[in-house]
Amino acid sequence: MSMYAVGVDLGGTKTAAGVVSGDGEVLFSGTIPTLSRDGSAAILDATAALVAGLRDKTADAGIAVGRVGVGSAGVIDAAHGVVVSATDAIPGWAGTALTAGLAARLGLPASSVRAVNDVHAHALGEAWTGAAAGTSSSLLVAFGTGVGGSFVLDGKPVLGHRYAGGHVGHFASPYACFDGAPLPCVCGGAGHVEAIASGPAILESYRRLGGSSPAADTRAVFALAGSGDGVAAGVIGMAAAAAGQAVGGLANILDPEVVLVSGGLADAGERWWQPMETALRAELLPALTGIPVRPAALGNTAAVVGAARLVLEPAVSAPAGYSSAQTSRRN
Repeated sequence: MSMYAVGVDLGGTKTAAGVVSGDGEVLFSGTIPTLSRDGSAAILDATAALVAGLRDKTADAGIAVGRVGVGSAGVIDAAHGVVVSATDAIPGWAGTALTAGLAARLGLPASSVRAVNDVHAHALGEAWTGAAAGTSSSLLVAFGTGVGGSFVLDGKPVLGHRYAGGHVGHFASPYACFDGAPLPCVCGGAGHVEAIASGPAILESYRRLGGSSPAADTRAVFALAGSGDGVAAGVIGMAAAAAGQAVGGLANILDPEVVLVSGGLADAGERWWQPMETALRAELLPALTGIPVRPAALGNTAAVVGAARLVLEPAVSAPAGYSSAQTSRRN
């Protein structure tokens, strides 16, 4: 008999959910705004209502769904389903009992709801049915509003001892400086990959370097580059090179079977992708020459599919390479 679960992708702006079958097919889906300024209880209430609505649809179709997986913004303690820390994209999200709160609202056993960080869910979806399907290991790095990543090994995302694994935007980049000073990063540090290679960083670079035309957002910088604005083209190329160098360095460390690059910048076309991949391959050790570098394939459904995988195959939510004793400790 086929198994089904609801996968939830809970981000700072919107929350998407879908009913996912045991072979990774999304049958029903829905999206709501995340009530990010209304507090964690309101977010849990709205998310539970979204999930309940999908469960009702599947019940009408004769399908019972009793499991929920969540990919959420923030550092998520996957053993306890608690938000360890989060950015101000969702004020007050840190400390939220995410899985227990949803289980109570949905009338489900606590063991039927699991959660990880949203980028880990994204990578898990791609490793299950997307661009890394069939591989033994994959590195996914996403470049958009921020920079995040996940290393999936033998079907499990490597979450880390403190569940903070995947913060690949927060190590040093030689590109992340201006006038000899490291650029400030949203994490409170400076000189990090995210400070030069994220979408907002491209806009800031354009303004910092004296772009002659007003640009309201990163998309506008790409439009200016397409119309011949040299400063816009330069900052996009610089951000792409920083991104590629960072991913190439990570590939040298992890030696994945395949590298996936995703996010809004990866979807922006060859103006970003070509210099990114050139810089990535220039960084690789000789043993990694020829490593596949692919765009992610599942788009907006990746995290929903990956989140559902958490409860359709519960072993994947235990961090790869860590014992059950380690995953049960709080640090």
